[in-house]
Amino acid sequence: MAQQLLMPKATAVWLVDNTALSFDQIAQFCKLHPLEVKAIADGESAQGIKGLDPIATGQLSRDEIARAEANPNHKLKLSEPKVRVPESKRKGPRYTPVSKRQDRPNAILWLVRNHPELKDAQISRLVGTTKSTIEQIRERTHWNSANLAPMDPVTLGLCSQIDLDLEVERASKGRPLPTAAELGATLESARETEKLPFGDHEREEEKEIDADAVFAKLKSLKSNRDEDEDDDQRF
Repeated sequence: MAQQLLMPKATAVWLVDNTALSFDQIAQFCKLHPLEVKAIADGESAQGIKGLDPIATGQLSRDEIARAEANPNHKLKLSEPKVRVPESKRKGPRYTPVSKRQDRPNAILWLVRNHPELKDAQISRLVGTTKSTIEQIRERTHWNSANLAPMDPVTLGLCSQIDLDLEVERASKGRPLPTAAELGATLESARETEKLPFGDHEREEEKEIDADAVFAKLKSLKSNRDEDEDDDQRF
């Protein structure tokens, strides 16, 4: 991996202010156009940028700058870094320990059944398998299909719950919302909703009771009570 200069424009500002290097030398080192370096020297560009000392950052040495100042044709070279940062390896299928590899088909079957929205690439990242194996388990053509039992990959230790939730969330994005038929909900017709319950008709009939009939019944009850009291006084 080729080493790159940190903050090229800020470095160019420092070189313009603190060295006698030519515009071409600074432009070549900072990957800028010579006219842009001239604009920095004239104060027309990078006015708000603070210069960055490449010597302090370990990207240039004083001897290299002195050689370039003495020879206008000398091209500045970056200093070798004191610390090497290892390059990030390209992510591949998740490594699965040998002791757990026999559980992968069961985990794949569980993912296929419980999370059909997951793509083959996502399942491969979770349990460290190949797309052909996933396809065989999905189509029941795997050599051990008869003995497979779905098992949670998190329980088996093949992936973490966080990784599984993240992949499920990614797969769920952009999916259409479930329809009413899928949710098992149906709307009743307007004709059905307009029908009142049978009990409401009874309540309406109870409200329409004749007041005279009620008072007549109360009078008869009172007269019967008076007659009973008279009979008690006679005895």
